[in-house]
Amino acid sequence: MEPLASKIRPESLEEFVGQEHLVGEGKPLNVAMKQKHLFSFIFWGPPGTGKTTLGRIYAKSLDAQLYELSAVSAGKGDIRKIVAEEINVLPKVLFLDEIHRFNKSQQDFLLPYVERGEITLIGATTENPSFEVIPALLSRCRVFVLNELSDEDMKAIIKRTNLEMNEEEEAWLIKMANGDARQAITMLENTNELYKKITLENLKNTLQSKFLRYDKVGEEHYNTISAFIKSMRASQPDAALYYMARMIDAGEDPKFIARRMVIFASEDIGLAQPTALVVANDVFRAVETIGLPECAINLAHGVAYLCQAKKDRSSYNAYLKAMQDVKTHGNLPIPLNLRNAETKLMKDLDYGKGYQKYSQKSYLPDRLKSQKYL
Repeated sequence: MEPLASKIRPESLEEFVGQEHLVGEGKPLNVAMKQKHLFSFIFWGPPGTGKTTLGRIYAKSLDAQLYELSAVSAGKGDIRKIVAEEINVLPKVLFLDEIHRFNKSQQDFLLPYVERGEITLIGATTENPSFEVIPALLSRCRVFVLNELSDEDMKAIIKRTNLEMNEEEEAWLIKMANGDARQAITMLENTNELYKKITLENLKNTLQSKFLRYDKVGEEHYNTISAFIKSMRASQPDAALYYMARMIDAGEDPKFIARRMVIFASEDIGLAQPTALVVANDVFRAVETIGLPECAINLAHGVAYLCQAKKDRSSYNAYLKAMQDVKTHGNLPIPLNLRNAETKLMKDLDYGKGYQKYSQKSYLPDRLKSQKYL
């Protein structure tokens, strides 16, 4: 039986929901389809945001022969077959899902066919194509970035299923799907088949998995990240790695974990080991460029390092004290000797007068001269 997501898949731009920056009036894909402009490109964006659907709509607008392959299972032989096939309709458009799974050799093999125009390539990836696609192939493709679907987009897509639900159920479903339309539709379809009625309880029962136990907007989400941070603060790498693994297994965005590590590096380690911030930032960049599952190795490396680093919250606490004075006293006058004398009048008013680069006298406003933050 045809899945519901396939049944309600848009067949034209008029039916498509989301990605207005690409398909709205006057936007690049909209214009390309209207002008029947043939070119190769790559869709980069999260799962369930419309990459496959847009690829099909584009090919249809060109009256092209569309071939769909997944780089997970396809190889050079599949490319040869497409090139060799004799058809009356031109051009040949190849939609290659998960193009980042094609290794360098496979991408090198594909390149000349794209160069000669024998194949028009539409790649789709959740990973940064700058790091996953060879430069020669990338230079012959335009990259279109797809955004996570908004709540309003998700509501419009859910409405297309014609399955009845109340606002609470819809809101829960949208939060759980996290901008992934396919996940939301599949959950609705399974719930309807199992229980014949969409209710919040039935949706949760359908899920019955690690994703239910770890609701990204629920209590378990906050409990786990709290335990993770407190374990690093207590210099307990075993506990921190365990909670990190729980979050990864539950489908947490690894960038969320990495962001918390960058914050932790300054908030809790700070001046005791300044290189911690460098490591945490490098972990975040690795997570961005590599993605799951491999980036979990980078996260584990960073977690172990941050746990074992010495801790010092003095710079963070100093900031909090300074902020409290800002809120208490407002914008106090800056001492004249610290002001820039941009004009003659300013000089006449003693702006910058008496300034010494390495003075031991306080540079704080007069009312705070005796204040110490650090």
